[in-house]
Amino acid sequence: MSREPVRCAIVGLGRIGSLLERDARREKPCTHAGAVVGNPDCRLVGGCDTDAERRAEFTRDWGCTVVCAGIDELLEASRPDILCVATHPDSHRLMVERALAHGVRVAVCEKPLADTLRNARAIARLHQSGRITVVTNHERRYSADYRRAREIVCGGQYGDLVAVRAALYFGRTAPHDRVLLHDGTHIVDIINYLTGGELKASGRFGALRSNRSSVWLAATGGAAPGGKPRTGVPVMVEVGAERDHLVFEVELSLERGRVTVGNGVFRVEESQESPFYEGYRSLVDTGEKRPEVTGYFSGMMADAVACLREPGRAPVSSARDGLAVMRFIRSAGSRLQRAIW
Repeated sequence: MSREPVRCAIVGLGRIGSLLERDARREKPCTHAGAVVGNPDCRLVGGCDTDAERRAEFTRDWGCTVVCAGIDELLEASRPDILCVATHPDSHRLMVERALAHGVRVAVCEKPLADTLRNARAIARLHQSGRITVVTNHERRYSADYRRAREIVCGGQYGDLVAVRAALYFGRTAPHDRVLLHDGTHIVDIINYLTGGELKASGRFGALRSNRSSVWLAATGGAAPGGKPRTGVPVMVEVGAERDHLVFEVELSLERGRVTVGNGVFRVEESQESPFYEGYRSLVDTGEKRPEVTGYFSGMMADAVACLREPGRAPVSSARDGLAVMRFIRSAGSRLQRAIW
């Protein structure tokens, strides 16, 4: 027996809502519109943006004729089951509240979950109420390479997780605090996912509001499910500027190996008798390759559909996870600057 298609609408028709699908080098789908159209269970029923040119582009790109300038107009005209929220963070709370008022059952909220901790808490409360399910689009949780990294860490084949290092460079001039609040939410969330815990800030070296060199954030994270009980795994996150290249990378140090995963990076190393020094062991690449297709955005949409069809299902990336990231960023920013080595 066939099911009715899931009705999906998008508010915010900019880069992550629609336009990045034009990037020839990105794995597709890489936008909310692409993920909806690429899912056979879904139907794109509407789009919303205050910018008339964006609305026109959306219609041209996706053949969607229900395009509106206001959220209530969109929700009334399209009656979506799922609303994808790809607007600026300061409007996320309002969009989720309006979705709930119009009977939308699932909202997919772009990162960061909100512009303030207060608004993030409000969204998380709506999710916890059970009246609407809120998926936070930290899409690396759905990506096959990160899921494989978590499988290795949690499987214990190389022993317990001992420490984590991460690096994020995102342009020459952006202040570290801005990078941390936007793309940095991804690196904080994926560490939480990979370690099975919630990062707790413990110190900082460098100025968050600077755009020179780097700032280092010290934290403790989970010990990864399946490992020996630990009070917390040491984590070091570097956020950097003054580089002409992008780096997003997480290194997971294990007792008998190492897993490195990031943008275009996937490497698994195991401890073997050293070919360089007698009486020592060295890390040797196992040769495991990064999956050619990671399914990061399509996995997110599949999760949203599953949450719609399975009431009570916990999303892989929920509003609670988005709130946890906001808590860490807030606490990291409020810590007194001090050396941590």
